[in-house]
Amino acid sequence: MTKVTPTSLADLIRRPIVTEKATLLLENNQYVFEVDPRATKPQIKAAIEELFEVKVTGISTSNMPIKKKRIGKFIGHKAQYKRATVTLAPEFTINLFPEV
Repeated sequence: MTKVTPTSLADLIRRPIVTEKATLLLENNQYVFEVDPRATKPQIKAAIEELFEVKVTGISTSNMPIKKKRIGKFIGHKAQYKRATVTLAPEFTINLFPEV
């Protein structure tokens, strides 16, 4: 198992992904995050449990493909990223939308 230092845990989780599908997954106590492409499932689990103080029961990851992006006559691409869907134990939640 890979040793992860607490200072690098925050670097593994980049941001939560808030899309229509990700919002529907919240009902099943599943949360979607963009993570570092080199992160492994045990590292992601350790990072989520440490940062949010929750119990993770499952993780599925997928590498999202590079998509072409055109702006005028210039053709480029969107960066590739890794998406992690994290399932929490029923008694835990993550507050992604804090009260204002």
